Amino acid sequence: MAKFGSKLSKEEVGKMFYKLCLAISETKKPEEAASFLGDLLSLQEAEMIAKRLKIAELILKDKSYLDIRKILKVSYGTIARVQEWLKISGEGYRQAVERTREKDIEIKKTCSTINLSVIKRRYPMYYWPEIVLENIIKNANKRQKTKLRRTIREMDKMKKKTDLYKKLSKLIK
Repeated sequence: MAKFGSKLSKEEVGKMFYKLCLAISETKKPEEAASFLGDLLSLQEAEMIAKRLKIAELILKDKSYLDIRKILKVSYGTIARVQEWLKISGEGYRQAVERTREKDIEIKKTCSTINLSVIKRRYPMYYWPEIVLENIIKNANKRQKTKLRRTIREMDKMKKKTDLYKKLSKLIK
């Protein structure tokens, strides 16, 4: 994240930080938290925070800096910073790592789906052909759907089928 000079008092910043923590803690399910954080953070910010948590987890598992660097593709400086935070006042990291230890597989499946929908919402211009085609199929009448099915049958003859093709063929059936 970019560094900037805060024009707010420490008390105001503290109140806002507490409100953020309260908003996150009020989410009922991991999916809700992922949706909230996906709307709140850019993809880079979310990745940066997630990597810091994973670095803390790997440090607590006594992994070497070299191993952590290879696994997460982060700099030694980032690893050292997290290590220092853990030494000085890392109770929050330790609690988060402990509470999420057994939930890695569940979270990966959930977040990958949610992140794609968040990305599509944030950057619709990159996904406009897919979004337009999905809406055309959803709003097509019976005659139009018949024509679309014929087109998809023609596309069935293609050797390599894209994810978009697979998604559209599911929508049309």
